[in-house]
Amino acid sequence: MRTLILPSLMLIVPLAAGCVSEGKYETAVSDARRAQAELQSRRGEFTRKLGQQSAEIERLRAMIEEAAARCARTSGAVIDELSTQALSCSQALDEATAMNQELRAELERLGKDVDQLLATKGSLASSLDQAKARLEELRRAQAAADARAAVFRDLALRLKRMIDAGDLKIVLRSGRMVLVLPNDVLFDSGKAVIKPAGRETLAEVAQALATLEGRRFQVAGHTDDQPIRFSGFASNWELSSSRALRVVEFLVQSGMKPVALSAAGYGEFDAVRPNDGPENRAQNRRIEITLQPSIDELVVLPASR
Repeated sequence: MRTLILPSLMLIVPLAAGCVSEGKYETAVSDARRAQAELQSRRGEFTRKLGQQSAEIERLRAMIEEAAARCARTSGAVIDELSTQALSCSQALDEATAMNQELRAELERLGKDVDQLLATKGSLASSLDQAKARLEELRRAQAAADARAAVFRDLALRLKRMIDAGDLKIVLRSGRMVLVLPNDVLFDSGKAVIKPAGRETLAEVAQALATLEGRRFQVAGHTDDQPIRFSGFASNWELSSSRALRVVEFLVQSGMKPVALSAAGYGEFDAVRPNDGPENRAQNRRIEITLQPSIDELVVLPASR
């Protein structure tokens, strides 16, 4: 547009020369020339930038073509590599399948032997556990027996005088320590009143038993099989029970703890000798003080095989 304006201005200027002063004419001409020079400069700048943009477009087109070619080449190489890897994986799979079949066949061949070995191992382990359990029980039983033997020796030493005098005996019965006092020392025939000599004997016994802390004792009365006559008791059972109670009461009076004592009467039904003569009947007439086992002494041994 500005290109069309300039010739028009050049035509107008001569026409107007007769109408304007010389100074204004010169100014107008100078402005027109500057505008033409600026126009030429801008046209050159535009042309230069257009050339640069065209060159950049060509450069980018070349880069695109090169990238496309490289992508095509790279895709082909990748495809080839993937194909090679797929072939390799297929071969490895075939080899692994064949090896798996061989191993399966080998395991099937050895299966029975393996099962038999496992069963034998389990049986041996079970037998070993049972043997260890039995050994532990035997050790506990031995420890309990040693403890009872120690108590037996200590009590025997304490009561040695009465043992030597025949006033009592200490025996082991069914694994339990039993103090046996003849009735003739403690009671008159058919009576349940402790005699003075018997009281002295029981006082010494109480003193010895009181030292066994935490232990319990059962006092049991026993008679022979002779019927009761003129004693006031209905049976030997009642007589033996009454005598056991009298002994328990006296032991408590002598310092033993009531919680440690119990009483029982067996009459003639727990004889240690046949009631076939005076001597055997005398042994059956007795008071027994049994040391009850503590919990740790109640060892159950496993059955022998």
